[in-house]
Amino acid sequence: MQTKITELFNIKYPIIQGGMHYVGFAELAAAVSNAGGLGIITALTQPSADDLKKEILKCKELTDNPIGVNLTFLPSLAAPDYPAYIQAIIDCGVKIVETAGRNPEPYMEYFKNNGIKVIHKCTSVRHSLKAEKIGCDAVSVDGFECGGHPGEDDVPNMILLPRAADELTIPFVASGGMADGRSLMAALSLGASGINMGTRFMATKEAPIHQNVKEALIDASELDTKLIMRSLRNTERVLNNKAVEEIVNTEKKLGTKLNFSDIEEQVAGVYPKVMQDGEMDIGAWSCGMVVGLINDIPTVKELIDRVIEQAKDIHNSNKVIF
Repeated sequence: MQTKITELFNIKYPIIQGGMHYVGFAELAAAVSNAGGLGIITALTQPSADDLKKEILKCKELTDNPIGVNLTFLPSLAAPDYPAYIQAIIDCGVKIVETAGRNPEPYMEYFKNNGIKVIHKCTSVRHSLKAEKIGCDAVSVDGFECGGHPGEDDVPNMILLPRAADELTIPFVASGGMADGRSLMAALSLGASGINMGTRFMATKEAPIHQNVKEALIDASELDTKLIMRSLRNTERVLNNKAVEEIVNTEKKLGTKLNFSDIEEQVAGVYPKVMQDGEMDIGAWSCGMVVGLINDIPTVKELIDRVIEQAKDIHNSNKVIF
């Protein structure tokens, strides 16, 4: 199954594993790459650039196929040492970087001078066009359905993807709501060159997260996500739990007077406790509406093979319903 994305990244299938905090470790990234997709290590999960280097080298011991690194540029009082993280990526010979968050333009020269291809996550057409203008090689277009930060425009993929296809000249993948072969074929038909799956890859045997998290994904439906931090214009889609209900109640109570400090306890620094310790109600963690399509915990290879076979069946069926 060859597309512009498989050609760009030299991968077998147009399936990318999203960069996820405290999920994107070497084990999962290698499993995805070994199964024909593009595995992604999440840089800022690693405490330092040296730790990232060790994680990349560990991943390279597990796979000979291409891997990528997610580097999210965050607004912060104490910003990470981005040049050091980038140097670790360069030193380890990684040739694909998924950027997210703020505009990566200040760092594009580092990537381009070292032959690194950049795919930037965007939640709107205008941001996608900006990514194209600054030299990104591809874009991951995130619809309103996605877990994590869907932006503030609230445009779902049925509209966003064909709009992106109308405007962009660089290839893009669809992110948000991607779970199976139906998702892949729909994305391709709407103009994408592949898909980015985040939440779906969490519910796999190789995902290095607590079993409680995987079971929570199985038990949830598409109605079980919530949007938080809307009044802060930092909207995040998360799986509902006791902590999220507390956040929602606080937001309703304070309205436009809400400050981040009012919900900081339930938002900041909770990922290790959730993903590694399995404390499911300790705080808010990102989850897409695609959770409604997750019903099992296969191996990564089983999942990717299933996606591709279902997509091929749809392609070969020649069935058109009017």
